[in-house]
Amino acid sequence: MERGVAVATTLFADRLADAVERKRSQLVVGLDPRPELLPVELRGDVHLGADAAAAACGRFCRGLVDAVAPYVVAVKPQLAFFEALGAPGARALEDACAYARGAGRLVIADGKRGDVASTARAYAAAYLESRSGAPPLADALTANTYLGRDALEPLLLACRREGAGLFCLVKTSNPGGADVQDVILSDGRALWQHVARLVAEWGEDVVGERGLSSVGAVVGATHPRAVGEARRLMPQTVLLLPGVGAQGASPADLARAFRSGPASALVTASRSIIYAYRSLGGDWREAAGFEAARLRREVWAVSGW
Repeated sequence: MERGVAVATTLFADRLADAVERKRSQLVVGLDPRPELLPVELRGDVHLGADAAAAACGRFCRGLVDAVAPYVVAVKPQLAFFEALGAPGARALEDACAYARGAGRLVIADGKRGDVASTARAYAAAYLESRSGAPPLADALTANTYLGRDALEPLLLACRREGAGLFCLVKTSNPGGADVQDVILSDGRALWQHVARLVAEWGEDVVGERGLSSVGAVVGATHPRAVGEARRLMPQTVLLLPGVGAQGASPADLARAFRSGPASALVTASRSIIYAYRSLGGDWREAAGFEAARLRREVWAVSGW
């Protein structure tokens, strides 16, 4: 990382810690809009093309932000669902991010980006840097760690210059991740444990006043033992924990993740909240708010703070 670059704004980790303590929440809700799963009142014209589908998805995201805002510290738009709708989807993504930030919530763009340095530079400009005086699209971005440091260098620099956040893949929630991440190295460690050490090192230059780094790590909540080990290996790293809800993980499995403070881990849930109306019935916004409130209470209690 480039040394001696002055921090231009409040570090992401400090903004996050402030939000967690103010909201008494470590919950992040994923925005995964799928036209075929939208409530009936929004689904009407989605079959007419990308413009109509994107407009409906945009209304869905705005309604979700309103519904969950009292209970979450951030939303996490999954870029793939917006990209699938082409140019209208890109506009819907920008609208959703701006709407969430207007509601006072942090935005974590979930794209798992990573490539050679020149391409990573473009990713940093697209998601983490101010554009023509406008704020960045997102506060933080998920990134593919397994291309190595040079592929992350522009994103790491954005953490310093822009006060951005980065969440690096370390141990993912999908079962197939073990094919690569659990490979045993010559020293007896799993590959993901080696990567965890690297992520902790890369984040040392952006540790904020609360003792947490703006370079976080994605660790699947579906692997409770790995969560505890990740906390040991990365004591200053904010852990982003997907897998609670539809993927089967429980908040009760995650207590060790919060040992470095109330903001040292974030629990993210998507389908179980945003499509809660499909199982609970009633208004889709009320169902999403109900599930978000319930999960927020459970996670806060488990965290011990």
